[in-house]
Amino acid sequence: MAIVVHVLIALIALLHVYFVLLETVLFNTRGRRVFGLSAEKAEIMAPAMSNQGCYNGFLVAALVLGLLHPDPVVARAFAVFGLVCVAVAGVWGAVTVKKTILYIQALPAVLALALLILG
Repeated sequence: MAIVVHVLIALIALLHVYFVLLETVLFNTRGRRVFGLSAEKAEIMAPAMSNQGCYNGFLVAALVLGLLHPDPVVARAFAVFGLVCVAVAGVWGAVTVKKTILYIQALPAVLALALLILG
């Protein structure tokens, strides 16, 4: 079970690395296409999206610390914290932006959190 949880957490972290890149350095190119924005709308939203990308970077940091910290108690605390944050952000995104965020972001985090707690 521990291996499955670690793989799932790693996949969630990698997904959020993609979000960081999409919302920051790739926003005016790939990000604009993914979010379906015109050039004008993207220009207006760019600062807020960059800020959002920064926060996704913090989620990545928590999840990576959860995977790599040498103290298992500290690692578990970071993993739980990171997964709860991802799940809450996913639910909020589903409510305020697009329902599919619930399945892309929140559901994997809740699944990993449940497996982590059960294991």
